[in-house]
Order: sequence, then C-alpha cells, then structure tokens
Amino acid sequence: MPKLFHQTLTNTAQKTPQADALKLKDQQLSYAELTSRVEKFAANLSQLGLTINARVAIYLPKQFESVISYFATSLAGGIFVPVNPLLKGAQVGHILNDCEAEILITSLSRYKQMRAYFEASNSIRRIILTDCTAEQVPAECVSWQALEMQTVNVRGAPRISQDIAAILYTSGSTGNPKGVVLSHNNLIAGARSVAEYLNNRANDRLLAVLPFSFDYGLSQLTTAFISGASVVLMEYLLPRDVIKAVAKYRITGLAAVPPLWVQLAELDWPQEAKASLRYFTNSGGAMPQATLQRLRQQLPNSAPYLMYGLTEAFRSTYLEPVEIDNRPTSMGKAIPDAHILVLNQQGEETQAGEEGELVHRGPHVAMGYWNAPEKTAERFKPLPQKIATGLNPEIAVFSGDTVIRDEQGFLYFVGRKDDMIKSSGYRISPSEVEDCVYQHDSVSEVAAIGVPHQALGQAILLVIKPADAASFEESDLLKYCQKQLPNFMQPKAIKLVADLPRNPNGKINRKQLVAEYAGLFERE
Repeated sequence: MPKLFHQTLTNTAQKTPQADALKLKDQQLSYAELTSRVEKFAANLSQLGLTINARVAIYLPKQFESVISYFATSLAGGIFVPVNPLLKGAQVGHILNDCEAEILITSLSRYKQMRAYFEASNSIRRIILTDCTAEQVPAECVSWQALEMQTVNVRGAPRISQDIAAILYTSGSTGNPKGVVLSHNNLIAGARSVAEYLNNRANDRLLAVLPFSFDYGLSQLTTAFISGASVVLMEYLLPRDVIKAVAKYRITGLAAVPPLWVQLAELDWPQEAKASLRYFTNSGGAMPQATLQRLRQQLPNSAPYLMYGLTEAFRSTYLEPVEIDNRPTSMGKAIPDAHILVLNQQGEETQAGEEGELVHRGPHVAMGYWNAPEKTAERFKPLPQKIATGLNPEIAVFSGDTVIRDEQGFLYFVGRKDDMIKSSGYRISPSEVEDCVYQHDSVSEVAAIGVPHQALGQAILLVIKPADAASFEESDLLKYCQKQLPNFMQPKAIKLVADLPRNPNGKINRKQLVAEYAGLFERE
C-alpha cells in the first residue's frame, strides 16, 4: 500500500501500466504514461533547484500539467500548493506570499494578467509556463515544453508519511484564506477511507468537476488512483455540460457541492448517464431534501452518499445509501478509521439529542494552519484528559459545527457557530429554513441569513434565485412559510437575485450576503 502521496500513482502504474489514468476531452494518459511524465518533471524540478519542503504553487485549471505538477512536486520532495484558478490577483498574491512559494507553475495568459502580483512576491525564484514554446516564453520564465524535452535522471527525495505533502488554502469569505497543512499520511488515510466506503474499483471513471484546491476535489484523484480507476478532467461552463460528460465518458462516480446539485436536479438526464452512474456524492453543505428527492427520481440506479467534511480533517462522516429513507437529514456516522466525538462546552461527551461541537480525531486530522500558530491553536486542540486514550496529549480538530447524535449514533447537523441565526431568543439553523423553502416550486436557490434587527436581535432574510423571476410571487412564498415553519422561524423579508454569490469552492458565500444586507432593517 502507498505511504506517500505520489505512490498512489506510481504503485498503480506498476500493477496496471496500460490502464487509463487521466482523460481530458479526447486525450488520455495511461498510468505508465502519466508516471513517466511525473518522474521526468520531478527530475526537472530538482534540477531547477527545488529543495526538500520548498513550496510549489500550481495556478492552473484542471489539465494534465496540473496533475503532473502535484505528483512531481511530491516525488521531488517539495510541497504542492494548488491555487484555485478562479482566484484573482490579490488572493493569489496572498497565497504566494503566505506560503513563500519558490516555484510557480501557470499559463502565459495568467502570467500576463497577474505579472505584477507575481513580481511582488519575495519568494518566487522560478516561473514555469505550460502553454508556450521556448521562443515565446518571457526571459524571466521557463517553458514547460522545453523542460519536457530535456533528459534528466529521476531522483526521488527521502520522505516519510509524516512529512508535509500539500497546503490547501480554505476560501475565506472575509479576510485572507488560511493554508491547511496536510501530511502524506493525511492524504493517504483520506483516500483509503473514502475509497473503502464508496467501494471504488479499477473500472470506475470519476468526473472531476470540483477545483483541486478544494480537498473534496483533490480526493477525486487520490481515491481513483489508489483504486486503479480513471479520472476525467473537466472545466464546465453550464450544468448541462456535466450531464453530457457523464453520458459521453460513461462516468460511474460524480462528486459535487449543493449549489451544483440543485442545478443538476432540475435538468433531464439522458438514459446513457442514468445507466453508467453508479454513485454520486455530496459534501460542502447539506443537500436540500427536495433536490435529493429529484435526483433519486432521475437516477434510480445511482447510490447517493451524503457526506460531511472539513478541509482540516478531509472527511468526517457519511450516510450509507441504505439509510437515506430512514434518516434523510442525517450526516451519518464516522468514515473508516475516524472517531467523531460530540462535546459540550465542558469538554464532555453529550447525551443523545443534546447539542455539541463535532470533534474529529484520527489520521485525517491536518497538521495545522501554515504560518498561523494562533489560528491553529483555536482549531487544533488537545482532547480533554478524560477522553484521550494515549499516553501523550492527542491533537484533534474542533470543527466549530454544532451537531446532535441520536440514540443509534447517527449525527445531525445543526449549524455553524458563525452561521447560526439568533432571533427572538431562539437559535435557528439556516439549513432548516432553507430545506423548507426549497420545497416551494418557485425557488431555484436560497440562502437564509440572519440580519441585525433592533427588536429581534436578528431577523431572517431569504436571498432567493427564483425559478422564474417573471412569475415569482413573494406573498405566495411567505404564506407557504407561515404554514410550514413556526413563528420564530418566519422570514422577515425576501430579496431576489439573478445568482447567489459563491466562494471559489462553489459554496454559497453567506458572509458576503450578511455584509451586503447588514443595514436592511436599520430604520425599523
């Protein structure tokens, strides 16, 4: 079994060298071909002066060069830093400076657009451009094509599973994003756990639509490669493109976040897609019940896996498909090789039905935040002595999420500490309001947020993308809410938008909405 990140690829290449590893449009690379390019590029990185633990930032969309860069950096002994291709200048500049990246891999067009931010970095020594010849490349950069034409000896760096493999930057709604530091062991443990409960196999074909800077997106590579499966890379423009790709490539596994699932559920799936898709997964937020119901109707032969995770611990829980009908709102139980605790403010395990904070212990727990000891200490803390099982203090990740465990041990999400709405003395989960609103036919997407209100503390505002703006009737939806929700959960107002704002990982950016509508009720 692999011990290091790059071994998820190289070990499989030794077993099934001719099997497809990556596909991009009409191009494909076998495991042997991909490994050969990874080994050559790793040697080139070493020749360029890459040292042990040096950070390599990869600022590219999903393409062969992105994947090669991650695995080559790992093989050469460096630390790879995927940068979300949707990020702009200031955000990219922050990441480069924060992790002190020494090498940047990007495209010529991105380099031209962001040159000022790259030049402002005090640490960047080399910039490798993927899409230009040696003649086209600026003098201060290096051509990927030229590097691949060189013949150099492969030199794998001495590494162990506890060494740092990657830094993933969480998308910050306010302030700068934090770099989550992941060891080789973190990435391997996560891949093993997820591949186990998804029953990934060599004949699986996974469609990668999520950014690789998102741990949920990166895991599409690791879970596939550790199983000998293939990955189809995709940068989609429209949700319908995703469905077309499922049919074209006979995709067996599809991972997405709730906003994308909401859109996919509203479309018709062709028979080819329904026939191939073995399972679909959701993480990054609770999937609305109405969306799940529509997807199950569209995809009766596809097993739904509802998952909960956080970048600081990769993945924490999943709900087995056989339990969907019994407890459709549950987050499920711990993934393999994880122990999930629900602790109260006194650091004691809660009783069934009692709210508490979700705490994750196990090999998936990240090493902390890069260059941020105070923030690390807030989230990564020793388990209380009465709970710890080892001789030395054990560091667990305290999620900040409020959950409830039932008598059978199944977990239910209540809300994030930052997202919980406090109105008229009640603590209200936005997801509970949203699940109700999603049942109304006039709503395509919704975010329920708490807005300051002098009398209520916070009032509930619904920010809605309507299914049809021309026919949307606010009074109809408010009457529906009056029938379905208790008085203290009634929305105070509704705002219609063409699209809800999202962070770079595709999640609804709630903090942006809260900031935008903060003064809505100031005159009341």
